[in-house]
Amino acid sequence: MCNMATGQETAVRKQQDLQAQYNNYKTALQTLAQKVGEIEQEIEEHKLVTETLQPLPGERKCFRLINGVLVERTVKDVLPALKTNSDGLKQVLEELLKQYKSKQDEMDKWKVGIVP
Repeated sequence: MCNMATGQETAVRKQQDLQAQYNNYKTALQTLAQKVGEIEQEIEEHKLVTETLQPLPGERKCFRLINGVLVERTVKDVLPALKTNSDGLKQVLEELLKQYKSKQDEMDKWKVGIVP
């Protein structure tokens, strides 16, 4: 009788461990998806600003927020910085998408491994 109770406790513990692992995978995937969304939004904002500034004369004044400080620049100074930032964000997005795919594949393999 004691053996049966121990077996049930072990089964319950195993079920709890599996649920915890599943929750960890889901949380990691949700976090990555949220970061991907944020980066995509920033890329879109950079694109809109670039499209707005491109037709303007290079000597025209514009303002740029740098570390919470609004600084005055010219369009010709800001456009290259926007391009550099946008390219960097695209690289970060690429890396996040790779991480997401990797984590998703890892979770899929884990699911296959636990199904009898």
